Amino acid sequence: MENKLIGVISLGCDKNRVDTEKMLAVLEQKHRLTNDIEKAQIIIINTCAFLQSARKEAVEEIFSAADYKKGGSLEKLIITGCLPQKYAGEMFKELKEVDAFLGISDYDRILDVIDELYAKGERINDVGLPTTEFGIKRRLTTGGYAYLKIADGCDNHCTYCLIPKIRGKYRSVKFDALIEEARLLGDVRELILVAQDTSRYGADLTPKRTLVDLIRALSMLDNVKGIRLLYCYPENITDELIREFQFNPKLMRYIDIPLQHASDRILKLMNRKGTGEGYLSLIERIKNEVYGIAIRSTFIAGFPTETEEDFNTLVDFLQKAKLFNAGFFKYSREEGTAAYNLDGQIKESVKTRRLKKLYSVQKKVVKENGKALIGKTFKVCAEGFNSDELIYFGRAYFNAPDIDGKIKFFSSEEVTPGEFYDVRITGVFGYDLYGERI
Repeated sequence: MENKLIGVISLGCDKNRVDTEKMLAVLEQKHRLTNDIEKAQIIIINTCAFLQSARKEAVEEIFSAADYKKGGSLEKLIITGCLPQKYAGEMFKELKEVDAFLGISDYDRILDVIDELYAKGERINDVGLPTTEFGIKRRLTTGGYAYLKIADGCDNHCTYCLIPKIRGKYRSVKFDALIEEARLLGDVRELILVAQDTSRYGADLTPKRTLVDLIRALSMLDNVKGIRLLYCYPENITDELIREFQFNPKLMRYIDIPLQHASDRILKLMNRKGTGEGYLSLIERIKNEVYGIAIRSTFIAGFPTETEEDFNTLVDFLQKAKLFNAGFFKYSREEGTAAYNLDGQIKESVKTRRLKKLYSVQKKVVKENGKALIGKTFKVCAEGFNSDELIYFGRAYFNAPDIDGKIKFFSSEEVTPGEFYDVRITGVFGYDLYGERI
């Protein structure tokens, strides 16, 4: 079969992005890739199904792509990832516009599936069970930084979450495979470790490994300049990990710890293992032992039965914790989760009000944090130029891509994206810091 022009759309989280990049590496062995979806002969959409909003986005993207079959160049439409993994049976019957479905562990079948579609002309449902990771070669879609998915699946069974039912049990990627994958990425100024629960890494391997073992091995790679940690569950943050922040110059002083709430009653209903006081103690300890560390977290507003007292406990927690940044989400009632059947579901209007309040409280904390940085100088990796504000922008160690603010700075000389510059902070506006190049 002649090689085809293929366009790929990746939806969802950074873990999905890694899967997409591995699939791109497989596809370009035989086909051509394009960013112009309108010209693609094959469109592949890698989907997310974590929340109703993600599923809605995926379905809308599918219908939008399917329109290119009407008088356009599109010949085949393929859907991969979480959505078919969870709903392949229903989707195969209902979405006749789609030619093939593959799950979260089927990306290595993509070339065979394409061949089969053209050879037989029949629709394909080839969704298998969640298994180990495939391949270590990737076609990067990020500039200067890269994500490294160190595990898949989850064993925590939080009552609001579908991940265990979509992606299966927690499965650490083999240690040596991760080192080789990171080596093959080439020079990356920032390697971002991700998983559903990053801090659990290695507990299921034989012999057992730890996240610190992995960090130390990755730090030995000359092509990796820095390492950032996302999604470290609080109960798995060890003394050894905290010490690693103190002594490993490549481990960036940044950690994302998803806490979700601070009311002990709500945490128990969520099947979370911590307490509000325990979380505060952990945050204070990390701050005290790792100078200048930026701690980020995420929280859910409007979980079933959440009272005003529970909510105010969370507000009080945010004011005390003074997290460098935080993300907030309205509780999404997902069929198939334990929380779906709980009495005391919260009205949407109440969830919206509480969400706005959380953002308002955290915005004040961010402003206080930012003011404390005024006058200080940081290494900033330039990313581009904002033509509206006539100012350069970039990130320091306390800014993760996409989820945190940026540092916007003036420079009398030309700035090259990807290069580091000393920037003195002069002000704060919203979630962004302003400064001047020294």
